[in-house]
Amino acid sequence: MPLAVVCKEFGPPEGFSLEEFDPGDPKPGEVRIAIKAAGISFVDVLATTGNYQHEPSRPFIPGSEAAGVVESVGDGVSHVAPGDRVFCSGPQGTLCEANIFPAEKVSKVPDGVSLENASLMVANYQTAYYGLADRGRAKVGETLLVLGAAGGTGLAAVQIGKHLGLRVIASASSAEKRRVALDGGADVAIETGAQDWRGQVIQANDGRPVDLIFDPVGGDLTELAFRNLDYDGRHLIVGFPAGIASMPTNLPLLKSASIVGVHLGDAVKRRPEKAAQIREEVLELAGLGILRPAIAARYAIQEFVPAMNAAFSGKAAGRILLTMG
Repeated sequence: MPLAVVCKEFGPPEGFSLEEFDPGDPKPGEVRIAIKAAGISFVDVLATTGNYQHEPSRPFIPGSEAAGVVESVGDGVSHVAPGDRVFCSGPQGTLCEANIFPAEKVSKVPDGVSLENASLMVANYQTAYYGLADRGRAKVGETLLVLGAAGGTGLAAVQIGKHLGLRVIASASSAEKRRVALDGGADVAIETGAQDWRGQVIQANDGRPVDLIFDPVGGDLTELAFRNLDYDGRHLIVGFPAGIASMPTNLPLLKSASIVGVHLGDAVKRRPEKAAQIREEVLELAGLGILRPAIAARYAIQEFVPAMNAAFSGKAAGRILLTMG
């Protein structure tokens, strides 16, 4: 019988269990998938602590993105069939060897894209594309500063920023993370936490402020970064694992710059056609090899505890992957 990671009480992953789990047969509009690989993000682990903005009902299977092979489909499902390679998403339910997902959350994996890479494409790359192209109004020739540039969403922003014709400055805390960002296409990489960090940003952009900031980090770095924005600059707030920033509200006024929220889940609900368009664009770019997630480490499902701890620590240069059976 398939195995699943089960969270019965909020807390660290050491308190979770690995149990046999049979999801049953898909109902109309559903797809049963044999999961082969699942990405683990900071948010996935945060949701298991009870401190995320949406509190899941317990018990539940953590995880929000995965890829695998269709086992069976319910009535009314025609875009995928048994044997198809697919990726899937949901608020929970991917850290397991098999599960059922709504058909609209399932898409075929493009030829040439591995299931491992596909399992890391859903949230990160769609968020980055939505943030930069839609919310950020990115224009060819502008300069983009990416915070947390070796994280899942940060590296996605690096690659999509280059695709959109931006000059990309990547900020990351370690030499290994900066190498990942440069390998991902960044024009230059600077050291997060350096005493002269603001000076590094300006120097990396030929003495000028930047046009766009992609911020999946939060904390004290948010205000520091915002002070590097040019006139009509846009600071995209994507996440805040380092804490929710407190910033003087006179800064946007004095700079004629904007703080812009990027919430893909809200876009999916309010603008489903736009969200579907972004999903298709991401799929096409993945098939062309333009989007390439970086995998920091692979763990078997039996090693879910160190895998989840690694994802939550934020120390990995790239994504944490859970592989199945």
